[in-house]
Amino acid sequence: MKVTVLRLALLAALLAAWELAGRAANPLLAVPPSAVLPALRDLLLLRSYPRLPASLCLTVREIGVAYALAVAAGLGCGFALGMNRLLGRAWGPMIAALYAVPAVVWYPSLMLFFGLDAASKIAFGFLLGFFPITLAVLAGVRQVNPQLVLVARAYGAGVVTVFFRVMLPSMLFTLVGGLRTGLALSVIGVVVGEILGAKDGMGALINHAYGLLRTGDYVALVLVTLAIVVGSDVLASLLERRAKAWTE
Repeated sequence: MKVTVLRLALLAALLAAWELAGRAANPLLAVPPSAVLPALRDLLLLRSYPRLPASLCLTVREIGVAYALAVAAGLGCGFALGMNRLLGRAWGPMIAALYAVPAVVWYPSLMLFFGLDAASKIAFGFLLGFFPITLAVLAGVRQVNPQLVLVARAYGAGVVTVFFRVMLPSMLFTLVGGLRTGLALSVIGVVVGEILGAKDGMGALINHAYGLLRTGDYVALVLVTLAIVVGSDVLASLLERRAKAWTE
């Protein structure tokens, strides 16, 4: 209850500060919450942007494809590097170094290669989600106690049994944390890719409103996109809690 009250108090303080700052600023550059609410109402009623449902579905579909590809490639690459000590020592530092490179530098090349359609946004979301998932799997495999694996094998457990009964419980919390980070970054990658250059999607609508100085619509579109990000993170946090409870 105290946490909820503190969160509501912080939200009220931020909204009050935003209202004061928005009223004092240039209306072309900033708007207060009292001006955003009518714009948000018109947006949800499809008055200002009738293409909102189609754009929203497109963005969600791109996020789903990008994340699915990131999970498949990240799990495969992470387990390959983790199970093979030589490959892990050779390629693990290179994966970490590539992850440290600012991801936005890759987008112009992706846009030139895939064009302005959905493929470049999916590729950018995949690229952002792939590295944290791979590194999380690699770290999870390395943190498994080898003595537990040795004892299980000594008692006759097969490879599959050792993986599901010994390795997976030991690395699950790290793995789920990496999957959660990968999901958040895949969402960010798709939305940022649409903002930087797209013909459709939520990012394209945000870019359109910003270019025409429709600040109220711009903020309303950002809030709708923020709801997607927060919703995906809430789902990932629920899965993370279940994984933590299972490992305990």
